[in-house]
Amino acid sequence: MTLTVGPLTADTGRKARGTVPVDLGPVTVGLPVTLVNGARPGPRVVLTGGVHGGEFAGVDAAAQLAGLLTSEEVCGQVVLCPVANPPAVYQGRLGASPLDGVNINRVFPGDPDGGPTERLAAWLFAHLLPGADAYADLHSGGIDETLTDFVGYRLTGDAALDATTRGMAHAVGYPDVILGTDASGGNSQAAAARRGVPAILVETGQLGDRDPATVRTLLDGLFRLLRHLGTLDPQPDTARRPAAREWVWAASVTAPATGLWYPETGRGGDVAEGQSLGRLVDPADGREHKVTAPVTGRLFYGMHGLTVATGAELAAIATPHTSFPNPLDPPDPHNPEVQ
Repeated sequence: MTLTVGPLTADTGRKARGTVPVDLGPVTVGLPVTLVNGARPGPRVVLTGGVHGGEFAGVDAAAQLAGLLTSEEVCGQVVLCPVANPPAVYQGRLGASPLDGVNINRVFPGDPDGGPTERLAAWLFAHLLPGADAYADLHSGGIDETLTDFVGYRLTGDAALDATTRGMAHAVGYPDVILGTDASGGNSQAAAARRGVPAILVETGQLGDRDPATVRTLLDGLFRLLRHLGTLDPQPDTARRPAAREWVWAASVTAPATGLWYPETGRGGDVAEGQSLGRLVDPADGREHKVTAPVTGRLFYGMHGLTVATGAELAAIATPHTSFPNPLDPPDPHNPEVQ
């Protein structure tokens, strides 16, 4: 089956790379796209990086993977877009696009008649996602964000879809998997899940990290994911990794005022309800606002930037989730739930 995205085409057993133009209304942007159409049948897997600016590990890993994969080794099809949001990546270098100030990861699946960012989101979902059997969106801690690596996914209520997505999330091999209890909202993986596509979010690195070791961590995880999906032939995994811990998002802490942020708890730290997370100082008169944890849990995300505006996210806290076994473990015959 021929694989086509815009003007780019790859026949069976072929690989194609190029720039695909996307009309956003006031401007036309070029998206780098790689199509790997395998010589053998298999799933269609879509990977995107660069949805946000200032998040470099995902862009680098996706670009490297685009160069490494060959049609001879791939079963099925792989569609890679290392820079899915060029205005934010190349111009803004932050989450919001400089074209309209919109965070694209809040407006998926987009609107073809909306503003530039909504049009871009709609194009990505109209041209990359159709026919996908699996989707992974690659993110990182931005230039002002601390982050503990994790894989995220959303529950939909569809047992088969959720089980497939959980398997993908655990297959990446990261120590932490965080799930959302529903598929609402404008995030890429949530919007994809609402369309029945098993979709995960992979977060790797912090503070705009582009260190080769950080990128290698993500690249290794993507190879494990592709082998799990059957896109690549299986290989023995000799690494000894404990089963991933599952978490559920419990609280997002936002700035109560505009000012200077001085955090007191680092990423990956456990916090108790009411514990101080930091202080927000008014640079005009020195007044302080104490910011405390609204729940007990673990800090997976933190704001590192000094200057923050009212409503800026300062921290994200997750709590343990123990309702499910590891989907990669063999069934436990003594557990009646697996019968």
